[in-house]
Amino acid sequence: MNHPSNSTPPERTAPSHGHSSAPDAQPMRARSVVIGLLIFLLVFIALGTFGILRRMRSRDVLAETTNTLAAPTVIALEPKQAAPVDEFVLPGNVTAFTDSPIYARTSGYLTHWYFDIGGTVKKGDLLAEISTPELDQQLLQAQADLKTAEATANNARVQAERYTGLVKSEAVSQQDTDTFVNQANATSAAVKSAQANVQRLKELQSFEKIYAPFDGVVTARNVDIGQLIDTGTNRELFHLQALNVLRVYTNVPQVYSNAVKRGDKIDMTFAEYPGRRFQGNLVRTAEAIDPVSRTLLVEIDVNNNDRKFPLLPGALAQVHFRTPPVAPTFVVPVSALIFRREGLQIGTVIDRNSQTVAHIVPVTIGQDDGATVQVISGLNAADRIIQDPPDSLIEGERVTVVNHEQQKGQPQSGAPSEPGGK
Repeated sequence: MNHPSNSTPPERTAPSHGHSSAPDAQPMRARSVVIGLLIFLLVFIALGTFGILRRMRSRDVLAETTNTLAAPTVIALEPKQAAPVDEFVLPGNVTAFTDSPIYARTSGYLTHWYFDIGGTVKKGDLLAEISTPELDQQLLQAQADLKTAEATANNARVQAERYTGLVKSEAVSQQDTDTFVNQANATSAAVKSAQANVQRLKELQSFEKIYAPFDGVVTARNVDIGQLIDTGTNRELFHLQALNVLRVYTNVPQVYSNAVKRGDKIDMTFAEYPGRRFQGNLVRTAEAIDPVSRTLLVEIDVNNNDRKFPLLPGALAQVHFRTPPVAPTFVVPVSALIFRREGLQIGTVIDRNSQTVAHIVPVTIGQDDGATVQVISGLNAADRIIQDPPDSLIEGERVTVVNHEQQKGQPQSGAPSEPGGK
């Protein structure tokens, strides 16, 4: 019976060991939870930071790609230096030496015309006649009025002379004498007025016949027989031009204004006479630069008496000026020129702040053959010019530069690459 009671204490001891280890397990679990939360937080922060950095990187790449694709792709060429310009060609307007429209100075009906277009006339030749019956009657009336005024004036003169002689003997009063003297003066003035009226009508009557004012050629006839002619500039009857000497007007750029002098011999060519040159004399200049076009107007007279090669007014001439070179000359394609309100310009590319940007410079051109032009000022040998610049090109704009071979062999900026391309 005692043996069972001795085995009981071990059974009580076992539970006492279990109760003493429970407080140690709780701190361990708390630390595990805290460590887990810290690890989760660190992982969350790391993932968030990675996502933010990735988005920032994507934004920067997108911005850089957008800027790259937005920059226009241009071809940069080096200008070719040419021989110094010793001749430049300008268009000239050919006009008649004397050019006059012929108008009527009296009203009536056209009864005859004697020269048609192309007719050569001499000064004083009769061109046409106008019938003016009303004017003829007015002249007859004026002549009759003149005779009446002369008779009245003669009577007043006789009376004035008579009273002037009688007043000396006091046979008549001084007052009556003064009256007749004043009447004589008044009637004498009336005679002069009537004479002037008759002369005026005679002058108008003389305009019934229209004469050529100078030697020339009739280039227009705008009336025919029976048409009513009005006085004034409402209708041009004939147009007359003197063609023995022609005037050629052209505008010389300011850069060459000091190179042209009065008396210079100037060569000219015309499309209707290929391979032939005509020589004229520079007779005068405007002596002032046009502030709008910055050019000097000059006149060149050319003899036109050669009937084998006649020149016509209204034609376009190519005027050849010879001048010493004013600056190094470069040849560029016409497609490189920019025509804007600021004047003629050319786009170039320069390096600025580690980027390639456009730089627009004003230029002055010389000879132009349609495909290329000679630039006489504004460019340097080291410049790289833009061929076919876009209309939207502005100063300082970023550009992508390719050479001509790359432009033909590679796709344009922004174009999809070949499948499988890197």
